[in-house]
Amino acid sequence: MDTQVVKIGRVISFAGAFIAFLIGSGFATGQEILQYFTAYGYMGVAGAIVVFGLFLYVGVSFITVGQENKFPKGSDIYTYYCGSKIGKFYDYFSIVFIYMSFIVMIAGAGATLNQQYGWPVYVGGIIMAVISAGTVIFGLGKIVDVIGKIGPIIVIMSILLGLTAILQNPAGISKANELLPNLDIMKASTNWLFAAGSYVGFCMLWLASFMSSMGATANSKKEAAYGAVLGAAAFFAAILVVSLGLMANIEQVYTSMIPSLILAANIHPVVAIIFSVTVAGGIYTTAVPLLWTVSSRVADENTNKFKIITLVLAAIGCFIGLMVPFNKLVNIIYVINGYVGILLLVMMVIKSIRTKKVHNI
Repeated sequence: MDTQVVKIGRVISFAGAFIAFLIGSGFATGQEILQYFTAYGYMGVAGAIVVFGLFLYVGVSFITVGQENKFPKGSDIYTYYCGSKIGKFYDYFSIVFIYMSFIVMIAGAGATLNQQYGWPVYVGGIIMAVISAGTVIFGLGKIVDVIGKIGPIIVIMSILLGLTAILQNPAGISKANELLPNLDIMKASTNWLFAAGSYVGFCMLWLASFMSSMGATANSKKEAAYGAVLGAAAFFAAILVVSLGLMANIEQVYTSMIPSLILAANIHPVVAIIFSVTVAGGIYTTAVPLLWTVSSRVADENTNKFKIITLVLAAIGCFIGLMVPFNKLVNIIYVINGYVGILLLVMMVIKSIRTKKVHNI
């Protein structure tokens, strides 16, 4: 039966794409983890566990619904969960947010190369805009192939970096829990639970269209679901380890624009250089599908209009992304849109309950 078709290679590819999409400039630089998890001390660990549980539900739901329905457009998933009117709002809102997130990626690239190499911020931003636009023009199939391979590498390197940071100063974790209330750290919310909810919320607005489109290419619902579960588990591990690594070195990193590079430099300057390339890769793997999602909403792939729209959007995003500091963009754009994403989560749960009742009748 079709439901039994599970190819391990595809499962890993789906998981890798899931991970790579989420590990953008915010995660890879450490700024996102600092604001959403580390800033809350031990309760940030509880927040990571909540995020894991919600990602399991959201990831499996998006990719299996996409596999089952094979929507003409990935954005049709909003109508599926919310109905035509509210679904249309989320359709348009998500596109605006996704494009704003692409702008964050540009800012992250500029800040990373500036902190590590001293290059002007605009250099990294322009480079990221150009290579992202170039990849998007090849189409979704190529994107999944490319980022599905890069994603697991980034997760492994992030986990190794976090573990090393913990081992170098294990006592720093308990010390950080005492220091954090007195440090002026930019936070995602007033408490850890709201921060966790907001985190899942903004990620959902990223994932919905992309995951449903990717699910449509799966051989079966089981294959799609396994990919989402594996991706969520690996991403949770990365969040937890990197968060604790930042806690162990909180006095060094809390004022840094790119805290992960501080952790890497503590190991060896060469490691910092290598990890700066990893950070750039993480930004790239998220910037590409974000830009693709917006371009494909405006024009059909493989058309001249699609290519022109992609180039124009990349250029505008580059200009805006270089005008506002990276950490402020993360805090404003991700947090505000995260709460809108939470409402989508509520509607998903309602839809799931109703669907289950119908099947049980």
